[in-house]
Amino acid sequence: MKRCIIRLALVFLVLFLISLFFRFTAGGGLWETLCITFAVTAYHFWMRLGVGQLLNHTLQNNVDFTKPWFRPRRFEPFLYRTIRVKKWKKHMPTYDAAYFDIRTHSITEIIKAGCQAEIVHEIIIVLSFLPVGLAFWFRPAGVFLATSFLSALVDSLFVIMQRYNRPRLLKLVSR
Repeated sequence: MKRCIIRLALVFLVLFLISLFFRFTAGGGLWETLCITFAVTAYHFWMRLGVGQLLNHTLQNNVDFTKPWFRPRRFEPFLYRTIRVKKWKKHMPTYDAAYFDIRTHSITEIIKAGCQAEIVHEIIIVLSFLPVGLAFWFRPAGVFLATSFLSALVDSLFVIMQRYNRPRLLKLVSR
């Protein structure tokens, strides 16, 4: 998955640069729309890579999972049942599955990696809405709103998945 995300980030960066070139040489609304679309999409990929690398470098999967932020909330079990997390979580991709491999990591290390992944996705959710600020200067504004909303929605699924898994892993540790 890691290579796939890096490749997509590069592809969208190249597509942005190509469309930017044609925007200034050929002009026209189509090239501007493509330029904006590819730029915003590239931003979302590069921002994810940057946030992940920055937090991996600073936290190094050594997060204190006993902090209040990581404790389950009362409403969470109801939410998990309602949106059927158990059914779809196994289909979600993992950026680097090695961090969650029980053959090479203890359950405690996996819990810490999950907490770090949760923080990464929570920051990404917030940063996903930065491009909306550009909607005031560029059109179509829908590109900014749609990509930001969809990005935040997808990342919220990863946060939910980490929070769903944590109590189960903590039960394994307490045995």
